[in-house]
Amino acid sequence: MNAPALALVVVPFRAPVVALCRAPVVALCRAPVVALCRALALGLAVAACSGRPPAAPPVQPPAAPAPAASDQLLAPAQFDVIADRTQRSQALFVEASRVLTHARCVNCHPPDDTPRQGEAHVPHDPPVLRGADDHGISALGCVTCHQDRNAELARIPGAPDWHLAPRSMVWLGKSPAEICTQLKDPARNGGRTLAQVHDHVAHDGIVAWGWRPGADRAAAPGSQAQLAALVQAWIDTGAACPTEEIKR
Repeated sequence: MNAPALALVVVPFRAPVVALCRAPVVALCRAPVVALCRALALGLAVAACSGRPPAAPPVQPPAAPAPAASDQLLAPAQFDVIADRTQRSQALFVEASRVLTHARCVNCHPPDDTPRQGEAHVPHDPPVLRGADDHGISALGCVTCHQDRNAELARIPGAPDWHLAPRSMVWLGKSPAEICTQLKDPARNGGRTLAQVHDHVAHDGIVAWGWRPGADRAAAPGSQAQLAALVQAWIDTGAACPTEEIKR
């Protein structure tokens, strides 16, 4: 015996769907395929009658490079995966801020008149003060103990022109977004242009000390050259400051 034929009805997408929803679609089918027709008809009717638009694809977060090891820095080229120029600039600064917020930097960028020491940022021992010019007070200036290089036996750190950063450049306890805003502000950064900020980061001796801290002090991640490259790439992409939510 020949198998019963299956009747197929095509309803145009823009045609009124009420008729389809009310029509006895099961009658279009013969007994051996009733179950199949019922399932098919139910699916078509629900889809046609619901009027729901297709679900929007999920929003994908911006691409980002994998984080570097704790003692390393990513290279600027690794941020090329971020297509948006502003987002790439922000991410470059966040990577650079891993140095700027390190103990080797923020201990000399305190919010008061007392330098800090160690990874826990404890007050300087013996007690010392900032002084009027950020180089200590009379008879107890920074260079009284801190020479132009580390005193290894005495465990005293040293670099040329050892001093505190000005009060306008407090970094201890600040976020990358706040530090970025300071660096871009000539009223707070010592009157520097962005090019001069880069030159300071790339060549200043006291900055270089962050990677040669001596004794058992942890060095800042990466190298001075790598930090300078990140800062230059940040400038080249518009020097955009990160939002508070961006973290690495």
